[in-house]
Amino acid sequence: MKRVTGIGGIFFKSRDPKALGAWYRDHLGLEVSEWGGAVFQWGGADGPAGMTIWSPFAQDTSYMAPSSASFMINFRVADLDGLLAALRSEGCNVIDKTETSEQGKFGWVIDPEGNKVELWQPPEGQ
Repeated sequence: MKRVTGIGGIFFKSRDPKALGAWYRDHLGLEVSEWGGAVFQWGGADGPAGMTIWSPFAQDTSYMAPSSASFMINFRVADLDGLLAALRSEGCNVIDKTETSEQGKFGWVIDPEGNKVELWQPPEGQ
């Protein structure tokens, strides 16, 4: 089974996400969206094959919980349910919930150093 297929996003805590987004826009040229992050399209000859998200979160976000880290990496995966089952069978600390939305399916695992890792299966065709 193919596990990780790419980096889906880099999320991190910020004291002032709007100001930080403006700095990255003004100084590094990121196209920061209204929702506060930037989308990097990449891939195919006939158009984008995928994307990677860059997104600062509020310092007091609970999205990275139970990790106390100030960041979270999101990995693209081909088969979320299969990967979560494999991780459980390997004794990994899998968070016992998944979420599905128009952006795809999401699950989480805690690495050996306590960092929360987001696993994302994009919708078909992305």
